[in-house]
Amino acid sequence: MLRQLLRGAALSLVTTAAMAAAPDAALQASLQKVADQARPGTMGVLVMDPATGQSVSINAGRPYLMMSTFKAPIAAAVLSQVDAGKLTLDRKVHLAPADIVDGSAVPSVGATLKAGPRDFTVDELLHAAVTQSDNTAVDALLRLLGGGSVATRFLEGKGVHGMRIDMGEGELSRLFEKKGVDAVLASHVDSTTPEGAATFLRKLQAGELVSSGSTQKLLGLMTAQVIPTRIRAGLPPGYELADKTGTSGTREGRMAAFNDIGIVTAPDGQKRIVVILLAGARATPEQATKWFAEVGKLVAGSM
Repeated sequence: MLRQLLRGAALSLVTTAAMAAAPDAALQASLQKVADQARPGTMGVLVMDPATGQSVSINAGRPYLMMSTFKAPIAAAVLSQVDAGKLTLDRKVHLAPADIVDGSAVPSVGATLKAGPRDFTVDELLHAAVTQSDNTAVDALLRLLGGGSVATRFLEGKGVHGMRIDMGEGELSRLFEKKGVDAVLASHVDSTTPEGAATFLRKLQAGELVSSGSTQKLLGLMTAQVIPTRIRAGLPPGYELADKTGTSGTREGRMAAFNDIGIVTAPDGQKRIVVILLAGARATPEQATKWFAEVGKLVAGSM
């Protein structure tokens, strides 16, 4: 009798484990189907439950060009210096038309500077860089930090590995023009692995990168980032997303990078970290956006 009870208990545990693993297996298979549509480009996807650390991933063992997704970790590095008293949110930064770097999701710092020089606070630059993806703002913040190496050391010091920041948007754009898409991608500048991006997001939402106030500030800025819409487009009503997108534009017939990384929160409070990094796809932004929205829909359906 005891042997039968033990056998029954063991079978129950196996069945329970299999049932628990099944949704992840189903999600993995569904994500693979989406990623396959991006060929000959490569779509890296990682979905993590931050409460358990369990994750599923596709094409995760390589670095991807971040483009504007690097604005969230740069903002974290700036806020860490605010926490340390090295910077203040109301510190003024003088910018002139010569500092304009093309690119912004909506009219922002770069557009304002076309009328002439102006002082911006660190707070204004953070808002423009993260919520509006303003390239002029993030390059100003990076100069204020002391360069990409400072931001990378901050991340490494916090246990975020596989994410590196080398240069700002302006310098990267010039590198594209000088060396071309393949050379830039092969250099791995301004890049992250899916694991690196997921670790950054997990540590951010857990309050392990910056102070509680700075954590809420950055997550608030990321939640306010609604242009362009990618993962968010696939989420049902009631779901929230704190994210940062990144786009290289189409160069030489390919999108060098088309990205979205963020934290999805379901109406019941469950969270999932979602990283989608697309490299070298021969697709229109509209088609790629549909893939990202499909991932968002799949993730919400698995929660």
